[in-house]
Amino acid sequence: QVQLRESGGGLVQAGETLRLSCVGSGRNFSHYVMAWFRQAPGKERDFVAAINDRGGSTVYADSVKGRFTISRDNAKNTVYLQMNSLKPEDTAVYFCASTLNFRNRRPIEYPDWGQGTQVTVSS
Repeated sequence: QVQLRESGGGLVQAGETLRLSCVGSGRNFSHYVMAWFRQAPGKERDFVAAINDRGGSTVYADSVKGRFTISRDNAKNTVYLQMNSLKPEDTAVYFCASTLNFRNRRPIEYPDWGQGTQVTVSS
């Protein structure tokens, strides 16, 4: 089990950038696949991006491909989400989560979650 805490959200204008961070505590952070999800008001929680345990493989939702970059620093127990060219439709609460299988894309497949950080993009 890993405890997760996100930071870095905020209010930005369309076209601007933000970098989210998620720090993990507990044992064996580097053994976990890490992912970002987001949830807009009244909508389901959606997969955004994932990175494998060593950081060599990443995968993105089509809606963010080419604009968002997921990365990790296992020495710091931290995973990042660099968000460029933000759009109003990116507005959501962003969550980081951990799992053991890189193929997992559904929220139910991720046992551990952070509390979320709000990202608001104005037009």
